[in-house]
Amino acid sequence: MDQQKVITLEDRIPKLRIQRKQRANRRLIFYLSFFFLLLLTVIYFQSPLSDVKEIVIDGNRYVSDEAIINVSRLEERTSYWGLNKQLIEDEVSSIIEISDVKVQRIFPNTVKITVKEYTRVAYLVAEGKYYPILESGKILDKEEFSQRFPTDAPLLIGWKTDDELAEMAAELSYLPESLIHRISEIYFTPVQEDPLRITLYMNDGFQVSSTIRHFSQRIGDYPAIVKELDPNIKGIIHMKMNPYFEQFLDNEEEEESESEG
Repeated sequence: MDQQKVITLEDRIPKLRIQRKQRANRRLIFYLSFFFLLLLTVIYFQSPLSDVKEIVIDGNRYVSDEAIINVSRLEERTSYWGLNKQLIEDEVSSIIEISDVKVQRIFPNTVKITVKEYTRVAYLVAEGKYYPILESGKILDKEEFSQRFPTDAPLLIGWKTDDELAEMAAELSYLPESLIHRISEIYFTPVQEDPLRITLYMNDGFQVSSTIRHFSQRIGDYPAIVKELDPNIKGIIHMKMNPYFEQFLDNEEEEESESEG
């Protein structure tokens, strides 16, 4: 029969002491680490290290970075962790050119404000100035925008009432950019039979006679119609119920057609 190895209490005591000492050391290291981490956290939050150091604005084309930052009320002394994202989004959304806002924290001390602006669907021409019309129907009257000649949207000429302007802006907001960029000028030319009639001058040389009501649907066939026309033959495309092309016979008739439409 094999002899069993017997470990005496004297042999076990040194090992137990070593194990207890190791556990005590690990406990001490844990408490010291926790203490220093807590101390560093307190120092971080109480020092300028936790303040916002950089503000990044993204998505804006017309509204300046400075205007957005001023409205947001963010500054370098703002607490990175204490800032109210919802409040900032509400403040920036008050700018009428902006349709959507998102605020993000980027560690360690950067705040990013991403905005989406309303599309400028046209420019109202009045007294030699150009007033942007947003897809929301709002007309901007800021001097800083009204002096520059616009190239990104058609000009609206001869418009007097806000109701027709708002309806026209809504119709233009449904058009793709490719079609918007083909329109040079839109004149409000009402007649007794159609108080909402409009006349468009296109960048390819054609004229279009249509009406405000459901304009976005009526003008949708324009690219396909123009493909079938000879670009050297000028005329006016009537786009209401049933589109058709009317050729200008001579300069006199062209001028007459322009004055009527």
